[in-house]
Amino acid sequence: MVMHEHEVDRRTLFRVGLGTAVAAVVGTEVAFPTAAGATPAPQFPWIIDCDSWSARPPSSPIQITGNTTNKIILHHMAFPNVTDYSREHAVQLARDCQDLHMDTNGWADTGQHFTVSRGGYVLEGRHRSLETLVAGEHQVTAAHCPGENGNAIGIENEGTYITETPPAALLDSLVELCTAVCRQFHLNAWDIFGHWDFRLGTDCPGIAFYRLFPQIRRRVLQSLAVSPAAAPDRRWPDIWRFVDSQVVQVAQYLLVNAGYGDLPVDGVFSTDMNAVVADFQTSRGLAVTPDATFDTATWEALAPTLDKGAAGPPVEAVQYLLTIKGYADTVGITGTYDHATRKAVQDMQRLHSLHPDGRIDLSTWCALVGGTVRETLVR
Repeated sequence: MVMHEHEVDRRTLFRVGLGTAVAAVVGTEVAFPTAAGATPAPQFPWIIDCDSWSARPPSSPIQITGNTTNKIILHHMAFPNVTDYSREHAVQLARDCQDLHMDTNGWADTGQHFTVSRGGYVLEGRHRSLETLVAGEHQVTAAHCPGENGNAIGIENEGTYITETPPAALLDSLVELCTAVCRQFHLNAWDIFGHWDFRLGTDCPGIAFYRLFPQIRRRVLQSLAVSPAAAPDRRWPDIWRFVDSQVVQVAQYLLVNAGYGDLPVDGVFSTDMNAVVADFQTSRGLAVTPDATFDTATWEALAPTLDKGAAGPPVEAVQYLLTIKGYADTVGITGTYDHATRKAVQDMQRLHSLHPDGRIDLSTWCALVGGTVRETLVR
């Protein structure tokens, strides 16, 4: 779990500046009043709300973002993989997590919106998260992922999943919760990502858990009764100015390959990178946003096709991702598309139900950086 509270969110500032928010600005966020005596609606009786697990009051007012919720980010808690699957344990887990986040991290409340225990119990995390889920708009500003706290619903999953996978009860409840979030916030299965897609220097959500994401997305899609044909060809992670992550580092490798050799390759989306992205977008006739968002058009103009004989920064980008995602024992960052790299790419392609030919096309790039490809939802 990341150790930083929410920072300035320029997207909120832009919306307020344009006059689209219909509420008072508090700091950099949009505040909406809480109705006196309000209680959660009964749509989600299986979610244990903050009052039911005896949550402490937040240390400062909970803020509601004026942003549009555009994704779900999944985490693991890096807690022990206990075998106590009881409700009582789940309730204590929520209390322990809140204590950690408030007393050690210095946050106002629990960092995430929701928590799923290994026994399959779903609990409200930060106060008012259930209230805003019921409303299906104006999510709570959380503290689970800097840069995405006002845009993404954060779900913590009890346990540590570097080598082990979550129990079936956890996965079943996670699918149910993701389905509910998608319905309420008008999202879909392809809007599910992992923490490390948007955060630098973390093992979360764990290699073993992350390898289950294609399966989780397919299950959510089925629960939503949505045809895979409705999915975009590719749903890329939309990194932007305030996101530092391994995906940002991949983008930096690709920008260096595109001619921006002075750009640091460190995973930090700095103001220098902001200018580089804007210049790249302008030179390619792409839309330029104030926060330098990498949209689909930007990714697809930047990512080259790679095959045997390829070399240079794009190959380094692939190898860098592979070393993080479970192939560090066999793949090195050499910049040469060697046999070990090809074998690892083929394994990743099989995992995502892509044709395992070892050729890195746009769909393979998208899957490698944590996105979703339409054809992978069919199988």
